[in-house]
Amino acid sequence: MRRWWRTAATLSLGAGLGASAGRLWTHTPGVEHHRDGGLLEQVPVVPVPSVHAAELTVSPGSSGALMKYGFPSLSHVRTRESYVSSYDPRTRTPSWVIERLSGTSLSGSADRKFCDFKEDDSLHVYHRATNADYKGSGLDRGHMAAAANHKWSQKAMEDTFYLSNVVPQNPHLNQKAWNNLEKLCRSLTKRYANVYVCSGPLYLPRQEADGKLYVRYQVLGRNHVAVPTHFFKVLILEQAQGEGVELRSYVLPNEPVDEKIPLERFLVPIETIERASGLLFVPNIMKRSGSLHAITSK
Repeated sequence: MRRWWRTAATLSLGAGLGASAGRLWTHTPGVEHHRDGGLLEQVPVVPVPSVHAAELTVSPGSSGALMKYGFPSLSHVRTRESYVSSYDPRTRTPSWVIERLSGTSLSGSADRKFCDFKEDDSLHVYHRATNADYKGSGLDRGHMAAAANHKWSQKAMEDTFYLSNVVPQNPHLNQKAWNNLEKLCRSLTKRYANVYVCSGPLYLPRQEADGKLYVRYQVLGRNHVAVPTHFFKVLILEQAQGEGVELRSYVLPNEPVDEKIPLERFLVPIETIERASGLLFVPNIMKRSGSLHAITSK
């Protein structure tokens, strides 16, 4: 429990966690909203133009329409059978991965026992991770697009095992709290027409003894695969019959998290993730939906 409180302090300092805790933020077109980002006002936000889903065509029933709400960024965008991602060649990990979940995508005969983690040979050899990088590190190869989300196709599930969809993750986090968050995403398909999930790493600053903020992270193996300090997961939840969109955004530390802590404690305002990651979600969502309710606590 002590480690969680230290992590919470880091989030509060480095990412403005809790700036809007306990509030339900509703975006109304034509009305300007002023939001206090705390220290994150110092973090540059990269403006990106929206790109419509029609410009990206992949397999029907999987990610063909998942870019309905635009791209969080436009750098190194890649498509797979089951997801769309943006790859960061500097960290050897994805910047973000988007998938669309439904009852159909969660059902099928695909089996992960036939899947193996593999290099993404579509990337230059200088810029990709290998299994050897992870060997002996004590860290898991953590999926961003989860294998269990894509049982509809063996190929779709196998695509989630590319190392370009993987980030070094604390084993306890990967197998406990992060896994529980993935299960929550799947359960929401019973309540919402569509569940869009965007996941990725964060590198948040921590104040050190000299009073200054530093971003420090470990790297793995010969290829220096970056180990993030935190992870984010943004859920775009479409209500039935076009009644609007609900937004939930989570940040979890890349360290053991006590399972007794409810996942709702890791809900953060979406601007926390936008500022810390350099990505944008809300402008693209508002181009597609006239009603957006962002839940920052439960």
